[in-house]
Amino acid sequence: METISRVKFCLYTWGANSYGQLGQGHVEDQSLPQVADITTLQAEVTCAISGGGGHSVVITENGKVFVCGQNNKGQLGLGHTIDIYTLELCPGLRQKITNVSCGWDFTLLLSDTRQILACGSNKFGQLGIGETLQHSANWLIVESIKDPVVSAAAGLRHSLAVTASGFVYQWGTGLFSHAKRVLSVSKVPSHLTSKLPCLVPGLEEKAPCMVTAGMAHCSYLTENGDLFMWGSNKHGQLMSSDPFVSSPISLKRCLLGGEKIIYAWSGWTHNVIQTESGRVFTWGRGNYGQLGHMVSTNHTSKLLSHDFVTEGGSQETCLPAEVKALRGATQIACGSEHNLATVGSCLLSWGWNEHGMCGDGSHTDVLEPCLIPRLNPLVIGCGAGHSLALCTVTAPSR
Repeated sequence: METISRVKFCLYTWGANSYGQLGQGHVEDQSLPQVADITTLQAEVTCAISGGGGHSVVITENGKVFVCGQNNKGQLGLGHTIDIYTLELCPGLRQKITNVSCGWDFTLLLSDTRQILACGSNKFGQLGIGETLQHSANWLIVESIKDPVVSAAAGLRHSLAVTASGFVYQWGTGLFSHAKRVLSVSKVPSHLTSKLPCLVPGLEEKAPCMVTAGMAHCSYLTENGDLFMWGSNKHGQLMSSDPFVSSPISLKRCLLGGEKIIYAWSGWTHNVIQTESGRVFTWGRGNYGQLGHMVSTNHTSKLLSHDFVTEGGSQETCLPAEVKALRGATQIACGSEHNLATVGSCLLSWGWNEHGMCGDGSHTDVLEPCLIPRLNPLVIGCGAGHSLALCTVTAPSR
């Protein structure tokens, strides 16, 4: 009898697993990719994956939401605060969901009606609902943004959104402590202190593409290929001479060979962008290898210390450098200090590896993109210290 190959899908997860965020039914870290329990997903096709400090969220093509992991602040949106060790369907969502971004202990969803839904911790106002709740285990609509939202991003303790009309909003006070170290409290702009969505000045009348959020920095990419950045510059992630930048500044295209940027990603303290020709550049903190290229010890140590700033010196600028192994990447995902990328049919990882999130079987930091063998990735995602990849597996059938 002739044997015919059929394709099935498997969700592989690895890295930190203290709260069951790998969806494998236990809480043991994994330094090699292992198959997650996706019984509840059944025949659902995954279109987006994201992770937070200890939780994971999977979005399917038909707009369903599946979650697992840490839930102490209700960040899974299940109506309770019990941790979940395998993927579970979020019940009661009346809208189809198209995308997701996870903060440390909160979650933002983008619906097909272009609204933002939020749940989890609101201690810093990161849910965008004001100060009415410290946390929510139920999904809440961010009602004060009236225009259709095209992109949303969750940082450590702050959130961003950009609307179809090109207005960029920020909320959550996660950047306030960074700002007040440099600025007097009276000079900290309102978009860094608001617990409701607040317009970020200086970005009006620009065609929107997407927003990204790091631990304490922000970026906004326009359809014209211009990247604007603001927030903490402690590790050179804004390429400024100032330790904190309160108003958006633009990345000069001459640093990228004059090319337009078509996509941007943020880790906690580093940035990754891809240009129109497929070239990938990184900059910011690099001491864990998260930039995918060698950073000089002198340069790194200088970026990690602020003594030279407080003593009146000028901070060294960290410039974008191309990671040639990533040219032509079709997907990139950033965790806190590690990354994943798909190049052709290959899955690559690099950066911080303390919990095995680079998937090479070790706990040694990976300094440049390295192949994770035997996986054929379709959709990839990162949490702060864990990794996820939906892969195809060809199995014989008769």
